Amino acid sequence: MRADFQSWVAAHQARFEEVLGGLLPRADIAPQRLHEAMRYSVLDGGKRVRPLLAFAAGELTGAEAVRVDVAAAAVELIHAYSLVHDDMPCMDDDVLRRGKPTCHVQYDEATALLVGDSLQTLAFQLLAEHRLNDDAARQLEMVKLLALASGSRGMAGGQAIDLASVGKSLTLPELEFMHIHKTGALIRAAVLLGAQCGSVSAEQLDRLDHFGKLIGLAFQVVDDVLDCEADTATLGKTAGKDADNDKPTYVSLLGIQGARDMAQRLHREALETLAGFGDSAQRLRELADFIVLRKF
Repeated sequence: MRADFQSWVAAHQARFEEVLGGLLPRADIAPQRLHEAMRYSVLDGGKRVRPLLAFAAGELTGAEAVRVDVAAAAVELIHAYSLVHDDMPCMDDDVLRRGKPTCHVQYDEATALLVGDSLQTLAFQLLAEHRLNDDAARQLEMVKLLALASGSRGMAGGQAIDLASVGKSLTLPELEFMHIHKTGALIRAAVLLGAQCGSVSAEQLDRLDHFGKLIGLAFQVVDDVLDCEADTATLGKTAGKDADNDKPTYVSLLGIQGARDMAQRLHREALETLAGFGDSAQRLRELADFIVLRKF
């Protein structure tokens, strides 16, 4: 009998925490302070949405769990590095992340910079040293996929656009373009990497990619709403930061209700994309529900 969604999430979160703990360098290995800060920034925090998406996509394609573990860890390490760097004074200058002091506050700015650098390179080390697919050419494509999703044509590029957009009014297409890169690229990569640890056709990958694009945008729309409506304790990060910094958001462009309506539309379209997969996509559907309906 298949476990209910909450049990599935709790089991995967707990197991994945152990996986991450084993893949990260131990804190007693030199340089100890850097390794301690890396573990501080990755472990014991976050909902692990991206790894959960990878696990769900891997279940859909019959992937071995140990292979998806590595792919999910690589994505989560990229995500964690981006948070460490985003929180630094030269970026968003925040003091709270996942309910605890940000890395540069807990340690120092130089250490935080090196933590981000080290987490990023560790992600690609993991993809290179573990077998994720029996086809070496496919695995090389998976490495390329994460690189594109992380760099100037993905997450980093989206962050650059975000920083350049402070105090400006963006159109809806401009805002979507920014977040397709900044937030959506890594979410799409999580889905595709998890799926490619198993057996999947090009047509199925196209549909999963479209699902990832839609749910990645929905994730950001909901984030913008929560930034306005939730408190700091609930978010685990400083509430109202976007408005205080005069950043363009879906709420500033569409209003609260307009942003809610957009999230619901993206949610419906994402679920429609999964229609042909049947029961094998149950976890992806449940994660889509979770992403859009969290505290919403």
